[in-house]
Amino acid sequence: MGPLDGIRVIEIASLAPAPFGCMILADLGADVLRVERAESCGPAASPSVDPLRRSRRSIGLNLKDAAGLDALLRLTESADVLVEGFRPGVAERLGFGPQVCAERNPALIFARMTGWGQQGPLAPTAGHDIDYIAISGALYPIGRAGERPVPPLNLVADFGGGGMLLALGILAALIERSRSGLGQVVDAAMVDGSALLTAILYGMRAAGTWRDDRGTNLFDGGAPFYDTYETAGGGYVAVGALEPQFYAELLTGLGLAEADLPPQHDRSGWPLLRQRFAAAFAERSRDEWAAVFAGTDACVAPVLGLAEAPVHPHATARDAFVDVGGVVQPAPAPRFGRSAAGPPAPPPQPGADTDAVLAELGCTTAEIAALRARGAVG
Repeated sequence: MGPLDGIRVIEIASLAPAPFGCMILADLGADVLRVERAESCGPAASPSVDPLRRSRRSIGLNLKDAAGLDALLRLTESADVLVEGFRPGVAERLGFGPQVCAERNPALIFARMTGWGQQGPLAPTAGHDIDYIAISGALYPIGRAGERPVPPLNLVADFGGGGMLLALGILAALIERSRSGLGQVVDAAMVDGSALLTAILYGMRAAGTWRDDRGTNLFDGGAPFYDTYETAGGGYVAVGALEPQFYAELLTGLGLAEADLPPQHDRSGWPLLRQRFAAAFAERSRDEWAAVFAGTDACVAPVLGLAEAPVHPHATARDAFVDVGGVVQPAPAPRFGRSAAGPPAPPPQPGADTDAVLAELGCTTAEIAALRARGAVG
């Protein structure tokens, strides 16, 4: 049932980064219970189609009600992990901060997902992915030379530096707990995680192979052999021919192997190389170029849209996408040879498992009805 089978996670409902991290844990076999606001639950609540909420159970609790808070604290007693994404101090004000939870369960891992972290001058302020990567230095290098920085969707802070690193921190804490027997707080901040993703750039900068001028380097579109090109008909191809042997195959495929071109790494010749490459790629369609470079090491790939990626032959051969409740979405990753988890389940209707979870805590039908009547549960 997955390498995390038997691990119990309580996820306080939030947006984007923390749900993504919890999705990873659920994909790996953890039993993730999503705690929704009580008022968002009920017969009128529509099931979500968001893949970030897949493979969960769902309970509705009013954490501002003493009985709802008590239910949450009782749940922590048998949990391995609690994940919350509030601003610093909110969980404490609601009554379930790390210290309170540790008194109930010293082995509980209390994972906190924020943009700015638990301390620092920006910690109490609002922000979004673009703000975190602006401060961390991850946004500045992305864009064309002489132009303003381009937001890389919200993939760098929310997901790569946020949810992914949150899941990694939780897994590390679980391993440490197996030795110490104790839980701890995991402070996962998107500003930290997005900075961590730029580590290679600091190494290249120290070595003198990375310039602070945007769009003039190997990986930022400055190099003509690591960029995208428009093809006939409006499609695009991506070129990543960094190594000399791959670059030679690129020239062969473009019909430029015998052309009088400047050396690959002569920056003064890059404008001419870009001009020649652009002219060559404009002669055929994206799919025709894909056929030309198929089976080669030229590192040329068609740029696919979200509707195309799931049906690419490589994706279908690896079952890289799955249909979950009628929604095509990325399959769980990575793969495991011995302890593979089952297929993802659709997101639950908010609060769908409230009665069952409360019954597991020992609540009677009458007690559950009384909690619902006072608005403590959904």
